[in-house]
Amino acid sequence: MVKLSVIIVNYNVCYFLEQALLSVRRAVEKLGEPVEVFVVDNNSADGSVAMVRTRFPEVILIANRDNPGFSKANNQALRRATGQYQLLLNPDTVVEEDTFRACCDFMDAHPDCGGLGVKMLDGQGRFLPESKRALPTPAVAFYKMFGLARVFPKSRTFGRYHLGFLDKDQTHEIEVLSGAFMLLRKAALDEVGLLDEDYFMYGEDIDLSYRLTRGGWKNHYFPGTRIIHYKGESTKRTSVNYVFVFYRAMVIFARKHFAPGRAGLFSLLINAAIWLRAGAAVAERLAVRIAPLLLDAGLIWAGMFFLKTYWEHNHKFVPGAYPPQYMAVAVPAYILIWMTSAYLSGAYDPPVHTSRVVRGVFVGTLLISAASNFLDAWRFSKALIILGGAWAVAALVGRQLLAHFLLYKNLRLSERRQKNIAIVGSGLESHRVRQLLEAAHVSARVIGYVETAPVAAALVPVFADDSAHYLAEAPPDEPLGELRQLADIIRIYALNELIFCGKDLPASQIITLMLSLPADPPVAYKILPEDSQYIIGSSSKDAPGDYYTLDIALNLYQPQQARAKRLLDVMSSTALLVAAPLLVWFQPEKAGFLRNCVAVLFGSRTWVGLRYMSGPARTVPAVLSPADAAASAAPLNAVTRRRLELLYAKDYEPSTDVSVLWHCWRRLGQ
Repeated sequence: MVKLSVIIVNYNVCYFLEQALLSVRRAVEKLGEPVEVFVVDNNSADGSVAMVRTRFPEVILIANRDNPGFSKANNQALRRATGQYQLLLNPDTVVEEDTFRACCDFMDAHPDCGGLGVKMLDGQGRFLPESKRALPTPAVAFYKMFGLARVFPKSRTFGRYHLGFLDKDQTHEIEVLSGAFMLLRKAALDEVGLLDEDYFMYGEDIDLSYRLTRGGWKNHYFPGTRIIHYKGESTKRTSVNYVFVFYRAMVIFARKHFAPGRAGLFSLLINAAIWLRAGAAVAERLAVRIAPLLLDAGLIWAGMFFLKTYWEHNHKFVPGAYPPQYMAVAVPAYILIWMTSAYLSGAYDPPVHTSRVVRGVFVGTLLISAASNFLDAWRFSKALIILGGAWAVAALVGRQLLAHFLLYKNLRLSERRQKNIAIVGSGLESHRVRQLLEAAHVSARVIGYVETAPVAAALVPVFADDSAHYLAEAPPDEPLGELRQLADIIRIYALNELIFCGKDLPASQIITLMLSLPADPPVAYKILPEDSQYIIGSSSKDAPGDYYTLDIALNLYQPQQARAKRLLDVMSSTALLVAAPLLVWFQPEKAGFLRNCVAVLFGSRTWVGLRYMSGPARTVPAVLSPADAAASAAPLNAVTRRRLELLYAKDYEPSTDVSVLWHCWRRLGQ
């Protein structure tokens, strides 16, 4: 009889899935009983299916041709699973070697336990409060959504959502399990049913947990084992989309399980919270992006006011003040032109280069001077335009110098303070980490490696080679020290990041090190799984997981090319809208053509981009793929389409978009 069925639903997180399956493989070996592992792939375009087939032949793979959602995908595997216990596991997790054994032993000892959750830690070893949760009744949900739970996390009244008043190191009976790690008894599932497929993502774990308790089963929080849950990569917790999807799932739950009268009030509260949280998310993003621009504009305006006053009193050919519209209209127009030109020149692209600022402001000054020659009513002073341009350069560079100094404690604008990295693993794995970092062009200094096995050598100094990004490593037989010296090594070498080698360290030891190392100075943690090409980590529970990889640097996502692409989209969509009365008659999908023109104009879509392979999180949907313009008598297969898109992204030029638009102009409404 199969003891355990492990089910992982994956969508475009190949790098996390690989690490999760490696940890599952080790935990299965430790359990010592029959286990079946399912991976349900929801039409990923990042090579996840091929990776599973190649590296994990023991896994039962279900490859969907679309994305039916989290609940439906899990149910596909649950209907085939035969294990006495059935584990729903997120792909962005790492389980300890004894996790399955400890959890199955607990379930065996508690026959009334229908569901089990464990202690979850984020990528930096910090406890995740959602490891234990209460039922989101209207009051509990209200306290969470309006921030009272965060202000009073340990309150028995306000902190019930995450049960902050319960000891995280003690076993507790709880109401709600986390879908990231949800161990279920098959007998309980047979009684209460599978996941509710009305939930596309989020809420299904709350719903099933509630049905388990209503069916007479108990849910437990069990801290006897730990897992890492990177979070963020699949959920994008800080996005506006997350706010809408998550809280609307709460509405579904309320309508299903609460009395109609209470459900109406609950829905009202949740919808109010949706708009409040979504508005806050948008405002925060705008503030982060716009704040430097507003500060620069304010500095330039203040400088122009001073220059105007000085010029009026000392150098103006005809005595008297400039008219009010000079500061009210002309100067804001100057500032807009200077800053737009500087932006397009790359003045705000990291790393900052003073030459880009000078070039951008210089071009803007020429444009202002040329335009003023044709506008007699707005021709004030050539000298103030030139002096203003000089001040704009000083203001932009000065503000960036100050910000750089506060962050990096130096005035070298074009440089970033490189991270000091140490590798925790064997000499061979350390060498492999270096190769990966170099191939990924990570700007960091590898100080050396910390041997996982006891060595005779003490701490050895390592000297910098200024001609490279990395410090020269000590010989392989002379590591920085041993694991027991890790805290001292971090302090002595001022390390910013540790990379653990999964081949040399079990997951349980990595987690223990994360928890035991001092929080000051702060150090980021990443893991290189065994035989993997990805170095994985996450700096925050609310931030997407990040990784270093051998992936080719794509020209499509370089700042200058991204700006050029956006300008092309705006100009082309504007031109197409102007010509729409004529062009729309040649479009098979007329409404789609107009809809796409508007969407591209406002940035929610792009005319040409990646449709068959995954891009960064910021990638917007594309109307056309470069594969659409390929000259082929037969339809292209998925592999060829992805290969063409990779080449497009690698060697991107705006002229490529123009060519695709020209060849596929009758398909702009698709």
